[in-house]
Amino acid sequence: MKTLEECREAIDVIDDELLELLNRRMKIVKLVGEIKKSSDSAIYRPEREKAIIQRLTQNSINQKGLLNVSAIEAIFLEIFAVSRNLELPERIAYLGPEGSFTHQAAESRFGAMSDYLSMKSIPSVFKELETKRAKFGVVPIENSRDGIVGETLDLLANSSVKIVAELYMPIHMSFATKAKKLSDITKVYSRDKGFGQCREFLQEHNLINVEQIPVESTAKAAILAAKDSNAAAICSHIAAKLYGIPTMFDHIEDDIGSQTRFVILSDFKNAKSEDDKTSILVRLEDSIKAGSLVHFLQDFDEQDINLSKIESRPSKDKGGFDYWFFIDFYGHVDDEKFQKVLQKHKGEVTWLGSYVKGQSIEVQ
Repeated sequence: MKTLEECREAIDVIDDELLELLNRRMKIVKLVGEIKKSSDSAIYRPEREKAIIQRLTQNSINQKGLLNVSAIEAIFLEIFAVSRNLELPERIAYLGPEGSFTHQAAESRFGAMSDYLSMKSIPSVFKELETKRAKFGVVPIENSRDGIVGETLDLLANSSVKIVAELYMPIHMSFATKAKKLSDITKVYSRDKGFGQCREFLQEHNLINVEQIPVESTAKAAILAAKDSNAAAICSHIAAKLYGIPTMFDHIEDDIGSQTRFVILSDFKNAKSEDDKTSILVRLEDSIKAGSLVHFLQDFDEQDINLSKIESRPSKDKGGFDYWFFIDFYGHVDDEKFQKVLQKHKGEVTWLGSYVKGQSIEVQ
């Protein structure tokens, strides 16, 4: 049996080998970046990253290794992020401030080394992309409890940027304060939806009648609570830690299964993978005519295209009660069966992006 010192020496040797291998990988990555730059190809390839993780996970299973898919993903997503920065450093705009859930979602895909732009609103993220001040944008598009983020859909409907990736992140709320006890708290900061998501906690701890002050983000709530020893914030655990506020209670949300779907936006088209999803916007010419939507959806059924979401939104370019539809389906825009639908409905369908179907991530 090895001693502790012998185990540490063995780890040091392996770490040296890992470093050498990573440096070798990064040299090739830099060459890839030069090739992509000369051909004006996209640096971020979600379908390629997913394929690598799937291959490595299967290798680990075959080797009876200790690393499962979550561990492999956590390690290699950071390696991918470092690789992208070596290929071509890119700027990422996100709905901020630092420590917000959107910031966490962005870092989970682009790593800690990337150049981030904290934006105060979702329209500001779109503007950074449209003016080329940022290459990627990260915004929320829907929550499993509160539904769709209408502002994101409305902006996608009228923007040139496309969805290039999606991810789902569990939303866990913490109650953070510098107060010594609950009775010292005179105000609580959070997003308006944050109060609604934690209503049971507030009632159970006799905080329902304490002044509730809504702010633009849970991270902003943490910033304000850090300045007042009689205030508290409903925010993420990371935001509380980032702004130096002790966490009094963790996981205070009413629905512990709540998730938010985030989308990554940019200006390129993904290649096809084996597990794609596509988002489209549908403006039917006869939307108020009886059966128009049914007939449109029947075309998808006839082509055996599986829809995962359909959401109606009020039309902003017509008066009255006219609607357009946001639809997600499984497959890629270049699939032959979708192209048949598209040919039948020219002028009615706007493609918003095809991307690898997202998976849930857990932020620690």
